[in-house]
Amino acid sequence: MSYKRTLGLDIGTKRIGIAISDPLGISAQPLKAILRKPETDSVNEIKKICEEYDVDLIVAGLPKNMDGSLGFQTEDVLSYLKLIKNNISINIELEDERLTSKIAEKALIEQSKKPSRKKELIDISSAILILQQFLNRKS
Repeated sequence: MSYKRTLGLDIGTKRIGIAISDPLGISAQPLKAILRKPETDSVNEIKKICEEYDVDLIVAGLPKNMDGSLGFQTEDVLSYLKLIKNNISINIELEDERLTSKIAEKALIEQSKKPSRKKELIDISSAILILQQFLNRKS
């Protein structure tokens, strides 16, 4: 029996952190970070990942301000997600991503990894947190 997977995205202005669920949809695992620009390249990369891992759902972090309002970054993420929707026929759900980058950075520091040198690690860790939060809520 083949199981579908869920892809988690932390969409930043420079990079996109990517995480993937296990086949049973229980845990989020690190995949990679890719450069966002050129956007056609990053969308094609996400499309390849979706095909390779048999993904049937993308969960993207929605950056909200601490008071819950939507700001410039939210518009940027929604604009990029439109590009994904136009090129990949997979459902997309949004997950509140407030504080995920700060939590990811703190976790890396606790593991004695310098986040300032490994921005990709923060992006991937944020994608894991976004996806795991979604998986926990769905189970």
